[in-house]
Amino acid sequence: MTTTSADAADASAPAPAPDTTWFTHDRFGMFVHWGLYSLAARHEWVKNRERMTDEQYQVYFDHFDPDRYDPVSWVRTAKAAGMRYVVLTTKHHDGFCLWDSRLTDYKVTRTPHGRDLVRPFVEACRAEGLKVGFYHSLIDWHHPSFPVDGTHPQRDDEEFKAAAADRDIRAYQRYLHGQVRELLTDYGRVDYLFFDFSYAGREWWGGKGPDDWDAPRLLETVRELQPHILVNDRAGLPGDFVTPEQYQPSAPMTVDGRPVLWEACQTLNGSWGYDRDNLDHKSPDLLIRMLVDGVSKGGNLLLNVGPDGRGGLDPRDTATLAEIGRWTDLHERSVRGCGPSPYTPPADCRYTQRGDRLYVHLFAWPLRHLHLPGLEGRVAYAQLLNDGSEIARVPLDPDRPAMNTQMGGQPPGTLTLRLPVRCPDTPVPVIELFLR
Repeated sequence: MTTTSADAADASAPAPAPDTTWFTHDRFGMFVHWGLYSLAARHEWVKNRERMTDEQYQVYFDHFDPDRYDPVSWVRTAKAAGMRYVVLTTKHHDGFCLWDSRLTDYKVTRTPHGRDLVRPFVEACRAEGLKVGFYHSLIDWHHPSFPVDGTHPQRDDEEFKAAAADRDIRAYQRYLHGQVRELLTDYGRVDYLFFDFSYAGREWWGGKGPDDWDAPRLLETVRELQPHILVNDRAGLPGDFVTPEQYQPSAPMTVDGRPVLWEACQTLNGSWGYDRDNLDHKSPDLLIRMLVDGVSKGGNLLLNVGPDGRGGLDPRDTATLAEIGRWTDLHERSVRGCGPSPYTPPADCRYTQRGDRLYVHLFAWPLRHLHLPGLEGRVAYAQLLNDGSEIARVPLDPDRPAMNTQMGGQPPGTLTLRLPVRCPDTPVPVIELFLR
């Protein structure tokens, strides 16, 4: 066959960017951190924090038998809360694999449980119509070729460090790439991949970045195996979205001045893994406000749960998710498929918008009246979203000063709504405005 110049140009052209439409539409997902550390029940970095050796950590491997593992229940809990994709930790920093990897014996099928945990998770997501996501750690404290750096549990053990001085991260790269290939080959379509994490700028940790992971080739493999997949930015190279962690951005996120897709990953109580004695739980209304605030700035929320050592969800977590679900059941269309609005909301409010629907989320319920600058003459109809009840508009003369019981003094172009005195029985009331 003769190759034309047009064929050569096509061959050298960059692969088309994956479709991000589902991601910006769905807006809300569940993160699941689960592994051996769930038996320790005191944070997923317990091996690091307590400077454990492999031998000390082995007790969790020897007793890992999650008899209450029910991914269908997990996924249905996520769906009822309004989440539309679920991301499972296939391997965390401790190196333990939740699937039957052919490249290691440090995996679930060698524990008392003896069965792959990833496949039933994938099948549960697909059965409920939720997108499938995998988290995969770039770090591995168990692998014999991963260098002992400032993240390693035995970083202070001089004898251990001396014995590990000749470790070659290139051998670890082959292992890392091979396991990613397994995950993206053996389980069918995967929609989302969360690598974690690069730390090249953290010299005190002996920082590692894209060169240590051979990230360009790693991402090339990912795109080759699953061209549609969305990949985050934590391999040290630009991804399809950026990942602020444990904080809420104060504005839409940008890179080099350009808007980017972003997703805030957040915990329920400050710990990603199951942490039995942690009582620092966020309230459902705070989490709902975080979701709304993120969508109003063009972002997603990936909210984490940490199942316990038997595979069950913490009752405190399921209660919180149920409360969020009661809100999303009534107000889903104010976040699903929505994004930022060009209009500026008043204090204690957030706007989201989809086409000609503008949603006013009230973080504080005002007395009787809500003033919306710039919207006079632009709204055809207004209603409370929770029950579809009409909200009346109040005509105001901007030239009339406010005095006694006469309201006035609002800037020209302000739309004033008359609200019930009693706040609707929901953590974040929403007013739906139909724009002209």
